[in-house]
Amino acid sequence: MNAVIKTGGKQYYVTEGSVIYIEKIDALENDVVSFDEVLMKDGQVGNPYIKGATVEGKVIKNGKGKKIKVYKYKSKSNKSNRLTQGHRQPYTKIEITKIG
Repeated sequence: MNAVIKTGGKQYYVTEGSVIYIEKIDALENDVVSFDEVLMKDGQVGNPYIKGATVEGKVIKNGKGKKIKVYKYKSKSNKSNRLTQGHRQPYTKIEITKIG
């Protein structure tokens, strides 16, 4: 079985047993989460969602991604227009257990 779910403003193609990284949600490790915004399930497309369809998953861990550097610079100006920042995006790692 396969499905397309929507969470965190993004869409994910999932199958049973697959592991996905999504935007951070408020759930602890080993919690069971349910996604009810199912856009497609086994070739059946919703309008926009399939009524009564849910996808369940188990939270494996919460973490932060790799650090990226953000460098802002404006040419021909030397008045504090050079700025370097770092950012680590938080994520939640989920294993899909059931598509129903």
